[in-house]
Amino acid sequence: MGEYSLGDAMKKFLEGSRIKGGIQALQIEDVWEEIMGKTVARYTDKLQIIGDKLIITTHVAPLKNELIYQKEKIKQRVNEALGQKVVGEVIIQ
Repeated sequence: MGEYSLGDAMKKFLEGSRIKGGIQALQIEDVWEEIMGKTVARYTDKLQIIGDKLIITTHVAPLKNELIYQKEKIKQRVNEALGQKVVGEVIIQ
Protein backbone atom coordinates (compact mmCIF):
# COMPACT_ATOMS: atom_id res chain seq x y z
CA MET A 1 0.00 0.00 0.00
CA GLY A 2 1.33 3.46 -0.90
CA GLU A 3 2.24 6.11 1.62
CA TYR A 4 0.26 9.34 1.89
CA SER A 5 1.05 12.56 3.64
CA LEU A 6 -1.50 13.61 6.25
CA GLY A 7 -2.73 16.38 3.91
CA ASP A 8 -3.21 13.93 1.03
CA ALA A 9 -5.00 11.48 3.28
CA MET A 10 -7.37 14.22 4.51
CA LYS A 11 -8.12 15.35 0.93
CA LYS A 12 -8.83 11.77 -0.10
CA PHE A 13 -11.13 11.30 2.89
CA LEU A 14 -13.01 14.56 2.24
CA GLU A 15 -13.56 13.78 -1.45
CA GLY A 16 -16.08 11.10 -0.56
CA SER A 17 -17.31 12.60 2.69
CA ARG A 18 -20.62 14.32 3.43
CA ILE A 19 -18.81 16.91 5.56
CA LYS A 20 -16.83 18.24 2.59
CA GLY A 21 -19.23 21.19 2.06
CA GLY A 22 -19.04 22.14 5.72
CA ILE A 23 -15.25 22.12 5.68
CA GLN A 24 -15.19 24.21 2.51
CA ALA A 25 -17.67 26.69 4.04
CA LEU A 26 -15.34 27.07 7.03
CA GLN A 27 -12.42 27.69 4.68
CA ILE A 28 -14.43 30.39 2.90
CA GLU A 29 -15.46 31.97 6.21
CA ASP A 30 -11.76 32.21 7.12
CA VAL A 31 -11.01 34.35 4.05
CA TRP A 32 -14.42 36.03 3.62
CA GLU A 33 -13.39 39.34 5.22
CA GLU A 34 -10.24 39.50 3.07
CA ILE A 35 -12.21 38.75 -0.09
CA MET A 36 -15.24 40.98 0.49
CA GLY A 37 -14.18 43.53 3.12
CA LYS A 38 -15.16 44.16 6.74
CA THR A 39 -18.61 45.64 6.11
CA VAL A 40 -19.82 42.79 3.93
CA ALA A 41 -18.34 40.23 6.34
CA ARG A 42 -20.03 41.89 9.31
CA TYR A 43 -23.48 41.72 7.73
CA THR A 44 -23.18 38.25 6.21
CA ASP A 45 -25.26 35.94 8.38
CA LYS A 46 -24.30 32.56 6.95
CA LEU A 47 -22.14 30.90 4.28
CA GLN A 48 -22.95 27.39 3.06
CA ILE A 49 -21.63 25.12 0.33
CA ILE A 50 -24.02 22.59 -1.16
CA GLY A 51 -22.47 20.76 -4.09
CA ASP A 52 -20.75 23.53 -6.05
CA LYS A 53 -23.19 26.23 -4.88
CA LEU A 54 -22.10 28.92 -2.43
CA ILE A 55 -25.15 30.15 -0.53
CA ILE A 56 -24.73 33.55 1.10
CA THR A 57 -27.38 34.64 3.60
CA THR A 58 -27.85 38.22 4.79
CA HIS A 59 -30.75 40.13 6.32
CA VAL A 60 -29.60 43.51 4.94
CA ALA A 61 -31.56 44.27 1.74
CA PRO A 62 -29.09 46.76 0.18
CA LEU A 63 -26.22 44.32 0.75
CA LYS A 64 -28.27 41.48 -0.73
CA ASN A 65 -28.88 43.61 -3.82
CA GLU A 66 -25.17 44.49 -4.14
CA LEU A 67 -24.12 40.84 -3.75
CA ILE A 68 -26.53 39.81 -6.51
CA TYR A 69 -24.67 42.11 -8.91
CA GLN A 70 -21.29 40.73 -7.78
CA LYS A 71 -22.01 36.99 -8.07
CA GLU A 72 -19.43 36.34 -10.78
CA LYS A 73 -16.73 38.33 -8.97
CA ILE A 74 -17.49 36.52 -5.69
CA LYS A 75 -17.18 33.14 -7.43
CA GLN A 76 -13.82 34.10 -8.94
CA ARG A 77 -12.42 35.52 -5.69
CA VAL A 78 -13.47 32.55 -3.56
CA ASN A 79 -12.06 30.00 -6.01
CA GLU A 80 -8.85 32.00 -6.29
CA ALA A 81 -8.50 32.29 -2.49
CA LEU A 82 -9.00 28.55 -2.02
CA GLY A 83 -6.70 27.65 -4.91
CA GLN A 84 -9.24 25.36 -6.55
CA LYS A 85 -12.63 25.48 -8.27
CA VAL A 86 -14.97 24.96 -5.33
CA VAL A 87 -17.76 27.37 -6.29
CA GLY A 88 -19.64 27.02 -9.58
CA GLU A 89 -22.65 29.14 -8.65
CA VAL A 90 -23.41 31.83 -6.06
CA ILE A 91 -26.88 32.09 -4.51
CA ILE A 92 -27.88 35.09 -2.42
CA GLN A 93 -30.63 34.69 0.20
